[in-house]
Amino acid sequence: MRQWNFDNSYARLPGRFFTLQNPVPVRAPKMVIFNRALADFLGTPDELAVFAGNHVPAGAAPLAQAYAGHQFGHFTMLGDGRAVLLGEQITPGGQRFDIQLKGSGQTPYSRRGDGRAALGPMLREYVMSEAMHGLGIPTTRSLAVVETGEPVQRETLLAGAVLTRVAASHIRVGTFEYAAHFGDLGDVQILADYTIARHFPGASSYVEFLRQVVARQASLIARWQLSGFIHGVMNTDNMAISGETIDYGPCAFMDVYDPNTVFSSIDTEGRYAYKNQPKMAVWNLSRFAETLLPLLHANEKEAVKIATAEVKAFWDMYHQHWLAGMRAKLGLFDEDPADEPLIAQLLQLMQRHKADYTNTFRALTLGEPVAEIPMEHFAPWYDSWQARLNRPGTPRDEVTAHMMAHNPAVIPRNYRVDAALDAAGNGDLSVMHDLLRVLQNPYGYTREQNAYAQPPAPEFYGYQTFCGT
Repeated sequence: MRQWNFDNSYARLPGRFFTLQNPVPVRAPKMVIFNRALADFLGTPDELAVFAGNHVPAGAAPLAQAYAGHQFGHFTMLGDGRAVLLGEQITPGGQRFDIQLKGSGQTPYSRRGDGRAALGPMLREYVMSEAMHGLGIPTTRSLAVVETGEPVQRETLLAGAVLTRVAASHIRVGTFEYAAHFGDLGDVQILADYTIARHFPGASSYVEFLRQVVARQASLIARWQLSGFIHGVMNTDNMAISGETIDYGPCAFMDVYDPNTVFSSIDTEGRYAYKNQPKMAVWNLSRFAETLLPLLHANEKEAVKIATAEVKAFWDMYHQHWLAGMRAKLGLFDEDPADEPLIAQLLQLMQRHKADYTNTFRALTLGEPVAEIPMEHFAPWYDSWQARLNRPGTPRDEVTAHMMAHNPAVIPRNYRVDAALDAAGNGDLSVMHDLLRVLQNPYGYTREQNAYAQPPAPEFYGYQTFCGT
């Protein structure tokens, strides 16, 4: 029989970093969706009362984490205002994962919020995070969604829910900002030492720690860009030090290729537009580096010099990851200086003709025409691409297999996700289960996935997402 296997190292940090806090029980919990495969990996039991917050299992040490953050560039005190970290589950394989209940009631950090969550946004996080996992992009995951039997008041009354989120940890850039702003150098050092031991055991110095954090973010953001994913709210409290994608609020995948795409209803200036995500990652990493300055060098000027160099290294690492990923999407096994102009020309064609991002690469993989680009405009680029493919003499079946492994046949299309959520709100979970099934293996190119690869109807363009708090 499975049992919880908690070892709560975060709870052994100084009390400044958290508040001990039990989840607030709910009236009538009902399991909506449970991730059996993830539970098998974690070794966790299926306990409705635990996932609802009505029972604290043996060995757990529930707490709400304190952190701060720059939200749209403005610093503020934050913290888990509607989440409780139950504890750290040690898997049968010896790995450590946070088990967090989101929507579990008020905490000292709620800032006048009700501490609860609505069913729709929690199911949306479940779908989006599991889709990201299927795509091979580092991400937090979703273990369960439980309906609470209690309504939450937003613009209207909505069904309440609790999401069980699984993460390598919930240590954020904002956690370090909190330690630096509200604590002292000792607090920053304690947090840094803890994070190194947990996530970067190979880092032999604080400079190397910063370097590895930058490297993980460079890899992560390149994967976002290659998949057309737009996070929507890249505040410093939404950047996990572990390098996982975290907090699925106003996120979405781009349909028509446009670098200026913004989905978040509150991002009216385009701060977190698709094209800006690498730049915003550097901005966030700069805030992180600032918290470490006293640990990087005793001389402040030298510390700034070191930090600046390490953060600037993001750009080369990011570019290398992105270029390698683009080469793979085009079936290229080797490197050529002419590849970047070739890639740029394709992206320009896609933008000019409003081509679907995912389906353009899907069509190239399958040897089909790109629907939105007239052949007279597409043919010159296509001929150049074919000449480039022929140069190394790689067999075409290997090229196709390489492209299929790097170009998803399906993504969680916004209209498909909305349809699944609408049906779930009316008690029909079959639409969501069907969607999740095809998203489990997005590189499968199965017949079932064809319908899910269809772009949205024209009236769906201009789609907006919301934080859903």
